[in-house]
Amino acid sequence: MIGMRTGSEPVTARSALRMRLWLTVWGLAWAIFGAAAFALAGRPGWAAACGVLWLVITVDLAMILRHRRQGPHYQPGRDIPPYPPPEHRHP
Repeated sequence: MIGMRTGSEPVTARSALRMRLWLTVWGLAWAIFGAAAFALAGRPGWAAACGVLWLVITVDLAMILRHRRQGPHYQPGRDIPPYPPPEHRHP
């Protein structure tokens, strides 16, 4: 069950970008290591899989860094009322 929005979410919300950044860096290090290790071991399929993962992680890292550089965004204050509850709920 999803409760009604209280209106305090913008005040209490916190970004997980710092944690996501470090997890991405950790994954990037393992993807690079995996690609190199599998290439040296003569496993081109696994090396390619790690290379694709490396590419995805690099794009994610670029997005995280872009969002961190943008800084905080506008958050409505206490004078903004909460969203009204939906009129029709789907079971």
